[in-house]
Amino acid sequence: MRPDHHPSRKILLALLLALSLGALLTAAAFAQEPTPSDDEVNRVASQLYCPVCESTPLDVCPTQACAQWREVVRQKLAQGWTDEQIKTYFVELYGERVLATPPARGLNLLMYIAPPLGILFGVYLVWRTLRKRAPAAAAPVEAPPPADAATDEYVRRLEEELRKR
Repeated sequence: MRPDHHPSRKILLALLLALSLGALLTAAAFAQEPTPSDDEVNRVASQLYCPVCESTPLDVCPTQACAQWREVVRQKLAQGWTDEQIKTYFVELYGERVLATPPARGLNLLMYIAPPLGILFGVYLVWRTLRKRAPAAAAPVEAPPPADAATDEYVRRLEEELRKR
């Protein structure tokens, strides 16, 4: 038998051809997957802050780094990653400072508890202050004390003058 017509060589060639064809079909299938829209990318990117620019959401940051990170978000969405998985990925790379909404644990928990407690304390102080300033329950009205003769004379003269006018 000739060396180029060896049966194992034919099997190897067929196997190589099958693998190449499978790779081409897989690549074509991936190319046909819908690319996530800008709105989908920005939905996730708005939940993240740029690790380079301070206090700038990833979806509006104009830097080249943020454009690359938005592209990473687009790739992860195309691969079927969830929003939470993508956020976890960025937290692992850059820390919790990239999250627009910090997790409610540790000192971050104080940010969630302090405002409502402050409002409740303020309402309590206003209520307490108003309660102290409110007049006591209305006492029954007593008849005015009897007027003395000088007051009666004054009232009589005042009424007389008003009638003349």
